[in-house]
Amino acid sequence: MAAFTMARRSGGLLSGLRTSFRTLAPVKYGAVAAAQQATSRPGACRWSSAGQLSVKERIDKKRAMALRGGGQNRIDAQHKKGKLTARERVELLLDPESFVESDMFVEHRCSDFGMEQDRNKFPGDSVVTGRGRINGRLVYVFSQDFTVFGGSLSGAHAQKICKIMDQAMTVGAPVIGLNDSGGARIQEGVESLAGYADIFLRNVMASGVVPQISLIMGPCAGGAVYSPALTDFTFMVKDTSYLFITGPDVVKSVTNEDVTQEELGGAKTHTTVSGVAHRAFEDDVEALLNVREFFNFLPLSNQDAAPIRECHDCSDRPVHSLDTIVPLETTKAYDMLDIVRAIVDESDFFEIMPSYAKNIVVGFARMSGRTVGIVGNQPKVASGCVDINSSVKGARFVRFCDAFNIPIITFVDVPGFLPGTAQEYGGIIRHGAKLLYAFAEATVPKITVITRKAYGGAYDVMSSKHLRGDVNYAWPTAEVAVMGAKGAVQIIFRGKENQAEAEAEYVEKFANPFPAALRGFVDDIIEPSTTRKRICRDLEVLASKKQLNPWKKHANIPL
Repeated sequence: MAAFTMARRSGGLLSGLRTSFRTLAPVKYGAVAAAQQATSRPGACRWSSAGQLSVKERIDKKRAMALRGGGQNRIDAQHKKGKLTARERVELLLDPESFVESDMFVEHRCSDFGMEQDRNKFPGDSVVTGRGRINGRLVYVFSQDFTVFGGSLSGAHAQKICKIMDQAMTVGAPVIGLNDSGGARIQEGVESLAGYADIFLRNVMASGVVPQISLIMGPCAGGAVYSPALTDFTFMVKDTSYLFITGPDVVKSVTNEDVTQEELGGAKTHTTVSGVAHRAFEDDVEALLNVREFFNFLPLSNQDAAPIRECHDCSDRPVHSLDTIVPLETTKAYDMLDIVRAIVDESDFFEIMPSYAKNIVVGFARMSGRTVGIVGNQPKVASGCVDINSSVKGARFVRFCDAFNIPIITFVDVPGFLPGTAQEYGGIIRHGAKLLYAFAEATVPKITVITRKAYGGAYDVMSSKHLRGDVNYAWPTAEVAVMGAKGAVQIIFRGKENQAEAEAEYVEKFANPFPAALRGFVDDIIEPSTTRKRICRDLEVLASKKQLNPWKKHANIPL
């Protein structure tokens, strides 16, 4: 593992990975080598009887077997595909020497189809489970081992995963799953299916209690896909990971469609078309290092406040570039990401689903060292209109932030809901209601900044004062109105002359932030350059916010 340690510590992480694939074959794994050395040292441990010595030898042998997984040939095959093994992934994900493995000696219990033979028994079975730390913070991990029966799920495999998930909920720590599995173990039949259901139940019970992260690092097909789907965030590795209910062969036999694995369930498909995955990375190393970074934004459980770390970016720093970032022409686009990165600490913004529903931006950042969730309309795409996909994307993100005590900052530039038969037939009314519901239901601190347009019902939806927004600001360029001036004039003054004059009058009256400010719908009209300072001060005040919703068994969000 020396090569992987060098890859982690050096700046050339990816080159270190590629070098390591060439040099790993002759390298003894640290834990395996230690076990072998322990058994080969004369007098390393004195036992009082031959029986006890036999037990010691068996323990060391089983431990060494568990560390080797499916054997060197299968490890080499994994490396040839550009993939790390289950244990290498755990080592790279967690802080050095922090991993505490559980159930290393568990074996499958199947006795059919020759599975009871010793050559089909692998200590630990096809998954590595345990706990460790990321930057000193506790996390529970399972990593499926493709070198053992293709990572297929047995009853013992499921039992190991369920055990660490139960422990994570008991102590209040996140769960990270590294998925690389061929699916259910056919030899075990219904026991394997029962194992999946046991895991699904834990996913549901843990939802909103501890953060759950799935990293797809190989195939994940059939019923297995529903565990990642139930977790909070799903990340994939390009070219080596796949998610689909039925594979290309079944699709061909049923629908006569010719489709490749990549087209059907690859990283590009799920990050750009289906929205199943939140981000994709180039290889295993990049994925694991990004998950380490992402983990720093999250609280350990719903009992913890949003994480705070030391900040060297001055909280009252003026951002003068924001004074001119919004074009004077209301039809001209700009990039909302420029505003977000200019305001947050050190321009550090971890965007979620950057390639899906690009007309809305969501992600995590820090303000004065405190984790915040960012939601913003993106004028560069569809003018920032709210549509079906952006509603679902935004709603799920807002609900995660609310579940885990992360304040929400919303930047608004929205001309309305996207019109058209495709949207109406697709259910924009129902899906748009999800985003409205999520903002209205949230009890965490909510700060809203209207940068330009806030038209129609979309104004209400985007964390308006009417949905219990704590602090709502408007920039001087803001327009809060039922619709744009041109459309409004065509309706109000239909058939009348001098519509240009009427449009100018409408703009004077409504195309500015004053009507909303006069009614208290925005708390202040602020200079854009002061936005960071105002938000940081507000977050400090709102840190002690306590708000409760009426008691209910659960709400009935419009799914």
